[in-house]
Amino acid sequence: MTFPDGFLWGSATSAHQVEGGNTNNDWWDFEQNPASAARWSSGDGIDHFHRYADDFALLASLGHTAHRLSLEWSRIEPAPGQFSRAAADHYRRVLTALAETGMTAFVTLHHFTLPRWLASRGGWLAPDAVSLFARYCARVTAEFGDLMPYICTINEPQMIALHGYLEGYHPPGVTNPALWRRVGGVLLDAHLAAVPAIRAAGGLRIGLAVQLPLLAGSGSFVDVMRHEIVDRYLDGLTGVDGGDWLGVQYYRKQWVDASSPFFFAPPPQDVPVTQMGWAVHPDGLREMLHRAARVGLPLFVTENGIATTDDTERVAYLRSHVAAVRQAIAEGADVRGYLHLSAFDNFEWSEGYRPKFGLIAVDDDFTRRPKPSAYAFADIIQED
Repeated sequence: MTFPDGFLWGSATSAHQVEGGNTNNDWWDFEQNPASAARWSSGDGIDHFHRYADDFALLASLGHTAHRLSLEWSRIEPAPGQFSRAAADHYRRVLTALAETGMTAFVTLHHFTLPRWLASRGGWLAPDAVSLFARYCARVTAEFGDLMPYICTINEPQMIALHGYLEGYHPPGVTNPALWRRVGGVLLDAHLAAVPAIRAAGGLRIGLAVQLPLLAGSGSFVDVMRHEIVDRYLDGLTGVDGGDWLGVQYYRKQWVDASSPFFFAPPPQDVPVTQMGWAVHPDGLREMLHRAARVGLPLFVTENGIATTDDTERVAYLRSHVAAVRQAIAEGADVRGYLHLSAFDNFEWSEGYRPKFGLIAVDDDFTRRPKPSAYAFADIIQED
């Protein structure tokens, strides 16, 4: 079976991971705090802020027909209610350069980072966080709506809540189960508030990107965690105007353990894992695409990839997970694109620059070097 006509192929990045110099957000402050979980500073990133045009041209030359990137809220609105003309002009140049390659843009408006001014007021727990996010979304779509055919409001709301408010692994570094659940609900509300704010621009296709791990384990607590991490978001998009498409992000099979401080257990010893310690289980992507399909929206795989220094593992991972997507489509899932994470080796949040997710290596002098997996992915695209 071939993929459907018009199926989109590409890769993903996010602003803070690649741009460099994003010093006005909560992640920068988290990185500078020696007591935080962050291993080192994002620093200059891979200098994509200045090299975006060459980066887009390279990806297009590798056969990509789509690219996912994010806008940095703290650049666009560096102080509350103050919107930067220079940042708006910069991102218009970025999105124009992307359009000129012929790749379809998937633009994420919030990918993990909050402006420092909002973080200092409580971040997603601030009483006006939802309305402030909706205002930002409206401003961005008014500025760039002509260059953003696909808009993702929020990247992985479940992981923002889980990592930031239960595990303390991301900003604000809190470990509070009650706040974890509360923030998860706020983020869903923020997406639902952003949809009408974006619709005012007209003609844009709006989505939410959710990470859907395949949860495993015994006992009823697995169902509790499945509700908190998967179903509350899928259910929350059902029967309302939750957008026009849904992004599914899949990396791993994950074991649940109610006795663990953060409710997860490491994979069994005989299970292959990535640099991140994540269990490789390709069929989980097929299963989670079917689970997401119940929302009734077209699906895109907006992230899927492996952290490894062995690029032959990446090639095998790519082929096995693309095969899982193909099987899901054959079984009736409405999947319309696959975006690999990551386009480049880049800053991987609290893990710093150690994990290698990229199709393209980046040297210390910022030279880009496509790996064999980049060409293997090009072959997969060509085969389609």
